[in-house]
Amino acid sequence: MECRIVEHTADIGIHVEADGADELFEGAAAGMFSIITDTSAVADREATEVSLEAGDTEGLMFKWLNELLYLADSRNVLFSRFEVSGVEAGRLHATAYGEGFDPARHTMNSEVKAATYHDLAVGREGGVWTATVIFDV
Repeated sequence: MECRIVEHTADIGIHVEADGADELFEGAAAGMFSIITDTSAVADREATEVSLEAGDTEGLMFKWLNELLYLADSRNVLFSRFEVSGVEAGRLHATAYGEGFDPARHTMNSEVKAATYHDLAVGREGGVWTATVIFDV
């Protein structure tokens, strides 16, 4: 899997490439949290289950990333690892791993407010899944 940060006017984005849909959604979440903090400093102390449905793959990516932001904000946690166990027919089930925010150990790089639909693209060409997501910061 490959994930790179994409500069976008006043916002920031990611472009992810992966061999499968599950890996693509994991990579997008990891990329988003790498914008927020140094994820190597975030331990896997808590597991949070996430199940979502949407009408299409772009909608599912949008809901997935925004749900993770909501959970992180409402529970004051950071996530560093993601296991997506099934992206199919507009559904996703996953586990996000992380821990409570500790200002002594965790640095905040940027505040990501939301994933947006602006330039959102999720698809498969050949055997490669790709996603481009722009975030409101």
